[in-house]
Amino acid sequence: MANSGFLSLCAHGRVSGLAVEAGAALSHVTPVCGGRTLRKGTRCLAVAGERLSGHLERLLLQSPAEPAMLQALSRKALSQLKERCCYVSLDYERDLWDRGSQHPARFLTPDGHWITLGKERFCCPEPLFQPKLLQHSCPGLHQLAWQSLQAAPQHATRHLLGNIVLSGGSSMFPGFPERMCLELNFLCQDMGVHVEVLANPGRATAAWAGGSMAASLTSFQHTWMTKGEYEEYGAEYVHTKF
Repeated sequence: MANSGFLSLCAHGRVSGLAVEAGAALSHVTPVCGGRTLRKGTRCLAVAGERLSGHLERLLLQSPAEPAMLQALSRKALSQLKERCCYVSLDYERDLWDRGSQHPARFLTPDGHWITLGKERFCCPEPLFQPKLLQHSCPGLHQLAWQSLQAAPQHATRHLLGNIVLSGGSSMFPGFPERMCLELNFLCQDMGVHVEVLANPGRATAAWAGGSMAASLTSFQHTWMTKGEYEEYGAEYVHTKF
């Protein structure tokens, strides 16, 4: 058992930093200093991949496309549509009202129908930054990151600012790292620092990669419960071992 934010940092070769995770069920912001999670600064957002898929479905049903065809889309096809066609806008309000900045995309469904997306492409992931679009009153992910930084000890703030790591499948939208960077720099403008975010291509599975790296360390070996121990003592042995 380990904190996924810490594991995401491990995957990027760090034991200190701010992990901004946008996953399937939840999004998290976790500050970590020297391998220790700062619970006071941890934030959670109930907007992530599953909610965005549902949001995209509602957006498409409101479009001029054939409702029956859209209603027949499986959850898997809808997820593929989201992953292949959607992106995060760097200027949501402008793109929303300026048709010239909207770039349509087409998606072929498994049953052979074409779906054309317009503004739905960038409206789908926008609730990560504006949860109010899904009737949530909580701040966006960038604002939660800012709150997390403010809650951290003063001596650690600048170190966290220099090690902001993105992870999770919902962080893979094109434009997500750039938008996060843009928003954080706006919030941090009075601090006299320029914020960069780390967004490795493999960040969708960063927590898993970090867990693999941590589990391979020699210092971690004493925390294993072996197959032999499990077979001899059963599942309850986990309470004795740990």
